[in-house]
Parts: sequence; C-alpha cells; structure tokens
Amino acid sequence: MSALPSVVRELYVSASLTVLVPAYNEGDGLREFQRRTLQVLDGLDLRARILYVDDGSGDDTWAVMCDLAAADERVGLLKLSRNFGKELALTAGLDHCEGDAVIILDADLQDPPELIPQFVARWQQGADVVAGQRLERQGESWFKRLTAAAFYRVMARLAATPVPRDTGDFRLMSRRAVDALRSLRERQRFMKGLFAWVGFRQEALIYQREPRFAGRSKFNYWRLWNLALEGITSFSTLPLRIATYVGVLTALAAFAFGVWIVAKTLLWGESVAGYPSLMSVMLFLGGVQLMALGIIGEYLGRLYMESKQRPLYLVDVHKPASGAGAPGTHPG
Repeated sequence: MSALPSVVRELYVSASLTVLVPAYNEGDGLREFQRRTLQVLDGLDLRARILYVDDGSGDDTWAVMCDLAAADERVGLLKLSRNFGKELALTAGLDHCEGDAVIILDADLQDPPELIPQFVARWQQGADVVAGQRLERQGESWFKRLTAAAFYRVMARLAATPVPRDTGDFRLMSRRAVDALRSLRERQRFMKGLFAWVGFRQEALIYQREPRFAGRSKFNYWRLWNLALEGITSFSTLPLRIATYVGVLTALAAFAFGVWIVAKTLLWGESVAGYPSLMSVMLFLGGVQLMALGIIGEYLGRLYMESKQRPLYLVDVHKPASGAGAPGTHPG
C-alpha cells in the first residue's frame, strides 16, 4: 500500500472485507480454518469479518460455527433450512455479505487463507475480481484432475462467455461486482460462469492448491457430472446446434443410401436387404433421435425449473457479525 497515493491509501484503510465461507459437513476442520484465517485478517490494514454459511449440514458444523461466533465478534452465521448445494449456498452468502470487498474461501483449507493479502493487494490496485487459478491440485486423483482439465477446456470452446481455466470459487470481488452478481436471480446456477459473466476488471492469481485438512470431498463424480451439465447448458446453446447438425447429416446420409439402394435395385436387381443391416440402420437412427431428444430435454427441464419461480434458498438462522474490528487489530 505504500505505492498508493495517501488519499487512496486512507480510503482502503477505512474499507471493510468479508470472508464468505460456505460449509457442508465441515465440522472437523472449522476451528483450524478460523485460527489460520483470523491470524491473516489480524494483519490486514482494513476492517474484516467472516460469514459462515451452513448448507444444511448433518454433522456438528452448526454447533462449531456457533462456538466460533461466540469466541469472536467478527464472525457472522447464516444457516439454510436444508442442503441446497454449494452454488445456492454461495448465492445466499453473497446476498448477506457486507463490506467493500468479499473473498470466497472454502472451509476445507485446500485454498490457503494466507493468500488473502495478495488478493487484497490486487483489489487495492484496481481489480474488481481476483480469481485464484490453480497451478497444481494436490490431494486429488489423476482421474479427477484429468476430468476437471477437460471440463474447463470444453467450456472454453462452448461458452460465449469465457470461463477461466483451472479456476474455482476462491476469489475476491469488489462491492460493485458483488452487487452485479446479486442481480442475477436464475434458479439453475453455475457460479463460475456467473463470476465471469459480470465482467469488470478481472485478474488471475496463480497458486498451488493444498490437500484437504480434514474430512472428505462432498463432490463425487456424479455431482461433478451434473455440475458440468449445469455449466454447459447455462452458458451455451451449442449442444442444441450440434444435435441439429447431427440430425441433418444423418438424414442426408440416409437419403443418399436410400437413393443408392433404389438405383442398384433398378439397374442390377437386388434381393431384399437382410435383417442385420435393417436393424443396424434402425438402431442408429433411433439412437441419434434419442440423443437429440435428451439434449432438448435438458434445456426444457431448466426452463421448467425457472418457470416455477421458487425462492433460491430459505434461511433458518441469520446471526450477523457484531463488529469488524479496527484495521490490524483483534477486536475481541
């Protein structure tokens, strides 16, 4: 901050930061998470607080959160009425976040809180969104790393809005970026795409992701597959076009094959085609049609969910932080 003009420096010293932490069954690691995070926040030249979001956990996550909030007045709590999923837990947290900037940080400590000062420095230099870009993903299987890399590269080709590669939810957003994101109320949410869609000045901060501190990942391959479908169908209509192109090409090929059969029969004579070839053609055409219907069904299902206009989430308990502390001090 020494390189900033004095007026700008005073403005940022009086600014405030909220660390948003969505959690689902993370009771085992929350105490260590808070210890490390508060240690970092104590050294910042701005007022800071933490907002935990309990996404309907089934373990002692909420009880641990209550203990942490009682121990430090900078800690706020938000409990959802049930498990809505991480995308909606993030939405709920952003809707209730105060401050001039928000940092999203997972409770599993794979994204080290010690990087917060670097995110803040980029923000103080004018960036609205500073996204953590993973250089390496420790503690994950080779198959998960491979599928994650493939997903980001497919999204880069399909989506009209570029989604940064190897970038998760770990990021800082300025107040105007958060406000812009809060105006997007679609039900089927792919937050990584929405983060990119709002635009503004965005930068990447490259870091090395660490293994989980405690517990196991809540994202199995089935949930990751559904998340990938959510991302593709939320930000691209290209699969619908591909289904159209495949259908047109298949119809042309079938028509050309039919003309060939008729011409061959008229010119040279031909016995009726056998059962295997007939079944092969029928199964091929049926498979193409079902594939196209499935793609259409994915988009139609999302339109159906949007048309219900249900609330994105329901809050059970909200306990705002009672204080943000003076810059560089521990208010407790």
